[in-house]
Amino acid sequence: MSQFGHVSAVNLSIQNNIANIWSSESLQRQCCNVRQMNGLSSAGSDAMGHKLRIPAAHASTTRSNRNTSPLKVVCIDYPRPEIDNTVNYLEAASLSSTFRNYPRPKKPLEIVIAGAGLAGLSTAKYLADAGHKPILLEARDVLGGKVAAWKDADGDWYETGLHIFFGAYPNIQNLFGELGINDRLQWKEHSMIFAMPNKPGEFSRFDFPEVLPSPLNGIFAILRNNEMLTWPEKVKFAIGLLPAILGGQSYVEAQDGITVQDWMRKQGVPDRVTTEVFIAMSKALNFINPDELSMQCILIALNRFLQEKHGSKMAFLDGSPPERLCEPIAEHIQSRGGQVRLDSRIKKIDLNEDGTVKGFILSNGDVIKADAYVFATPVDILKLLVPQDWKEIQYFKKLEKLVGVPVINVHIWFDRKLKNTYDHLLFSRSPLLSVYADMSVTCKEYYDPNKSMLELVFAPAEEWISRSDEEIIDATMKELAKLFPDEIAADQSKAKILKYHVVKTPRSVYKTTPGSEPCRPLQKSPIEGFYLAGDYTKQKYLASMEGAVLSGKLCAQAIIQDYELLAARGQRKLAEASLV
Repeated sequence: MSQFGHVSAVNLSIQNNIANIWSSESLQRQCCNVRQMNGLSSAGSDAMGHKLRIPAAHASTTRSNRNTSPLKVVCIDYPRPEIDNTVNYLEAASLSSTFRNYPRPKKPLEIVIAGAGLAGLSTAKYLADAGHKPILLEARDVLGGKVAAWKDADGDWYETGLHIFFGAYPNIQNLFGELGINDRLQWKEHSMIFAMPNKPGEFSRFDFPEVLPSPLNGIFAILRNNEMLTWPEKVKFAIGLLPAILGGQSYVEAQDGITVQDWMRKQGVPDRVTTEVFIAMSKALNFINPDELSMQCILIALNRFLQEKHGSKMAFLDGSPPERLCEPIAEHIQSRGGQVRLDSRIKKIDLNEDGTVKGFILSNGDVIKADAYVFATPVDILKLLVPQDWKEIQYFKKLEKLVGVPVINVHIWFDRKLKNTYDHLLFSRSPLLSVYADMSVTCKEYYDPNKSMLELVFAPAEEWISRSDEEIIDATMKELAKLFPDEIAADQSKAKILKYHVVKTPRSVYKTTPGSEPCRPLQKSPIEGFYLAGDYTKQKYLASMEGAVLSGKLCAQAIIQDYELLAARGQRKLAEASLV
């Protein structure tokens, strides 16, 4: 495991109390999974949440005691990468600052926002920063939308998805900073790790050296890996990418009409490049295979990952998204006079005679009226509620081509600590599984020194979404037997399942297929006072958490730019009401 100036493996010995090796004086939080060489230590759980004292960079420290058992630290958080001075981060920071610096409105607008996922929370947060009064409505009893999570009877969390925060997510990184919760991101070493299907239990790594700038660090990582691609394949892939490198953004946007698989063949890139690398990437980016995914999606990701030194560096949240990310946003909104209401499902968009929104009718019969209205739900929910009078308007008609992709998130708790894993996101390269992680290692709140909890993304899931949880678990175990051949067997004759949770999302992020880009709507609709937010709306980060947050900022920006119009509209309504 490459170190990059930080300890990644330290041999230690335990005395009477493992707390001896922990110190609150460390400069960074260290999340350490402590594994005994000859068995597991239950004392390790007491150390979780403290900090590891490292005598010096590159240090390897050993201590001996005749009555102790040797331990190996195999999990360590890395410092937050230096992203604050990148062009994209500064651009995102500048957009955030505009909301705080807008002149305070004479009369704050009331804006009703449907959906408390990241798009809705972001919209409400930035409207509140600008001095307005958002009313955020969430149909369920939990914040987060596509990043929602729940606690089971044992107090363990299970999530809608396996969520990774990249260095190339400037708006999300700014959001963490604005909320003062940067320390909740657990950064991992700068690597991408792929399972090797032809070598069960083995992995291949792309390690990005810290000493090189972008794109040299990414090029070095690719060239150094000889296990997945041969040199001729690398050369042909590089030549195939030249038009994208030379053509810039206009070329990237023009590739929306072709699938990843067809683009690769058109550019003379061997099919094995797609099979070895881009099937895994396609499933991770959009839960579908390269024969369906738009090449634009891959090129945007490659551009971000290769052009920004820390773009592909990954972080895990240190706990559940609703508590560790969404609740701080909600508290921020409420501290500025906004409202966040759970269990508030919208039944109908009620219209005035002129086709504008009169109010949102909730399933309990309540009617919510405001100066402006935002739908920040997934596109499939919006399509169900679009009023009949709007359906022939081209802006709404194009939405029919945008469809959410099904995805399944699987959580399995095992009766032992699995050894064949990393403190990182892993690309399974399985026909059924996309990515996975041992959350008992990677996540502070989910940490367990004695047992593993694997969280896995089951994708593509279209053929499985209607199947029983038992069938899905059986299929998952068969794939895990290939990833953990010495530890897991499909019949559970090795590691045994203690419990599992299967979370099905029949319609998740929009399916980024060729031709979908022209159908993505701007945040401002042709209906006066009605706006959209969501990763499917027009923004440059496509179907991602970053795209959702950016869409919320753009939506808030559009509303504020329409302030005079919306304020005058409100005055007209008051005048009309007084005449009745």
